[in-house]
Amino acid sequence: MAAGLTGPIHVIGAGLLGTSIGLAASRQGVTVWLSDHNPEHVRTAVGLGAGVAVPPDGVPQLVVVAVPPVHIAEVAVAALETGAVVTDIGSVKAQPLAQISDHVGEDLLTRYVGSHPMAGNERSGPLAASASLFDGRPWAVTPHVHSDPGAVLLVEELIALCGAVGVRLSPVEHDLAVARTSHVPHLLAVLAAGQLNDAVPEHLSLSGQGVRDVTRVAGGDPELYSQIIRANAGVVGDLLRGVRDQLDELIAAVDDPTDGASGADLGEILTRGRAGTRIIPGKHGRAPLATGPLFVLVPDQPGELARLFADIGEIGVNVEDLRIDHDPGRPVGLVELQVEAAAAERLRQALEARNWTSHR
Repeated sequence: MAAGLTGPIHVIGAGLLGTSIGLAASRQGVTVWLSDHNPEHVRTAVGLGAGVAVPPDGVPQLVVVAVPPVHIAEVAVAALETGAVVTDIGSVKAQPLAQISDHVGEDLLTRYVGSHPMAGNERSGPLAASASLFDGRPWAVTPHVHSDPGAVLLVEELIALCGAVGVRLSPVEHDLAVARTSHVPHLLAVLAAGQLNDAVPEHLSLSGQGVRDVTRVAGGDPELYSQIIRANAGVVGDLLRGVRDQLDELIAAVDDPTDGASGADLGEILTRGRAGTRIIPGKHGRAPLATGPLFVLVPDQPGELARLFADIGEIGVNVEDLRIDHDPGRPVGLVELQVEAAAAERLRQALEARNWTSHR
């Protein structure tokens, strides 16, 4: 099978990811056909410029299945029968492959290649889509033993077309990776957010950026994530049992009045967690950069944040990350800048000279 993505691409499912793929491919001049069980989603996606409604009797070169996890296999099987190369972008890869294999022979299975873009947000639907959603993001490609090499290359061309970076993994490797880096963290965020329901308003008024960071992903669609977790239940369950053991260890450490003398060392547990944060790849996939925080008080007025960044640009320090914590009692925000550790003090002094209030 020869590679060379010229289109048309048929995107089945005009939600956040499907519409974003349509927008990204369309901006590169590739013809995109769109379909969805909800006609309004198609109309919206077409209006955004993500493609056109799929024509009658059209035969695409590539089908992208962007439907909820419980429907991936049936939609992929039907798409394979058209003669097209088919990829799905579901969050779990081993289960759909097994389900599809149960319904098609090896001749059709050669044209199926699973994939999974590591991009998205807590919003859903075509109106949340963006042509730049995948720019610079990893996108897993999960060939199986019967995948045609040309089909794999075609899917990787789609990934490059969308501005993402392809990462080849086996379906089993992929599912373990996302369980560890996405599914289990999501469930832990759900537990952290769920316990807030028992808090009185006075306690919640003390919420800072930390609790927002920890609970952010818990705001995702419960029905969708329930399908994702169940599709990867075996791996997720094993990891959660490991977390349960670690939680028992943590409880023992918290309850230990001898501060580790009985074998439960709170400091060691906290150190282990900090070490984990330091091995997460940095931006653009590079090794993590040694950074330090710098806090700047910014008036909550139009143009102030832009002025801060204009000053930082003139000073010549690159901002690696940032977050904003709003003061509930004053019309100001506290901006936490993450910059290269060696440059943090120089930036602080330069901002102070420009009448910004800051501290490290």
